[in-house]
Amino acid sequence: MNSAATHVSEREQELRRLRAELEETRKELDEILQELEDKPEFGLGVGSPRLYEWEMNLARRDMLLERIAMLEEAIRRLEEGQYGICEVCGKPIEPERLELFPETTLCATCARERSRRRH
Repeated sequence: MNSAATHVSEREQELRRLRAELEETRKELDEILQELEDKPEFGLGVGSPRLYEWEMNLARRDMLLERIAMLEEAIRRLEEGQYGICEVCGKPIEPERLELFPETTLCATCARERSRRRH
């Protein structure tokens, strides 16, 4: 198999992986949304022990919505041929890093540098 065909095959494989992860994240979001429909009662002097769980699900919902947006962006970048390229330095993002964080847009070096600047 030639290099171009191998590249296309790898791209298609990564696209399938990202789409599967996106689908799984959407299913998880649907489950959380169902849980959130049952809002416990609370007010002055009134509270349910389930309120803590409901608030945790609310935070989880927000995290899942953010993850979905990032995965959709990763799929868009892959389709445009920009996936796996660091948006800061332009070098390839480490395959291990993409495996753990498919939505990342930074190589490990640039991510560390950005993190250092924030702290």
